[in-house]
Amino acid sequence: MIRRILAVAASAALLVTGATTVTTAVAHPKDPKPTIVLVHGAFADGASWAGVTERLQRDGYKVVVPAVPLRSIAGDTSYLTGVLAGIPGPKVLVGHSYGGALITQLAGTAEVKSPVYVAAFIPQAGETIGALNAKYPGSEIGPGTTNTITYAGGADLVMKAESFRAVFAADLPAREAAVLGASQRPVAAAVFGEPVAKSAPASLPKYALIPSGDKAIPPAGELFMAERAGAHIVKVKGASHLVMLSESGTVTKLIEKAAH
Repeated sequence: MIRRILAVAASAALLVTGATTVTTAVAHPKDPKPTIVLVHGAFADGASWAGVTERLQRDGYKVVVPAVPLRSIAGDTSYLTGVLAGIPGPKVLVGHSYGGALITQLAGTAEVKSPVYVAAFIPQAGETIGALNAKYPGSEIGPGTTNTITYAGGADLVMKAESFRAVFAADLPAREAAVLGASQRPVAAAVFGEPVAKSAPASLPKYALIPSGDKAIPPAGELFMAERAGAHIVKVKGASHLVMLSESGTVTKLIEKAAH
């Protein structure tokens, strides 16, 4: 009888010990969400990311939308390097148009998870965005749609008011496109002939969104660059160059995929 009582007690002790082991197991917290850095392109400013920013913030992401100087690829990259240095933790870089060249230069920065290209250039070392834009027909950026602003330090390009919607924002309401055209930021003309310094690291996963109605960068050119980079590609039928405004949900979904 005593042996039976001891055996039962021992079994109970084992059960209690097992239960304790389960309940005291250390839970490993999920990795923190990366900060999303949205880099605008030429003839634009941070407002072009408004719809995407709102959606990302609603989904719990920290978002940084720096004001890009639009002076030179080297200078803008240097400026954005300083911006990234002040952002702790993992980061996803998203570049639109000219901004794609900049995030390519920054992709090797510590804690960058992946670059996301939205209607953007994906250059390789030594290439210029001017040559890439001329590789395939279809871009309507040129003397007929831009004006040149000359000043003591150089020359800037700005889209003509009457051309902005057709080239950049054909799928946006006319009034919205007019506001964007009026508030656009000029870009130094020299950036189109400036060679990029380096390619994005091959080891990083890359994502690219291509709008089929783009009149600023030919969609065929965007596809060529994305395929060459080995990017995960999403095509948006009929969307304009400012696809992040007209199709902000689709763009946000791709960014969040990269963030995961």
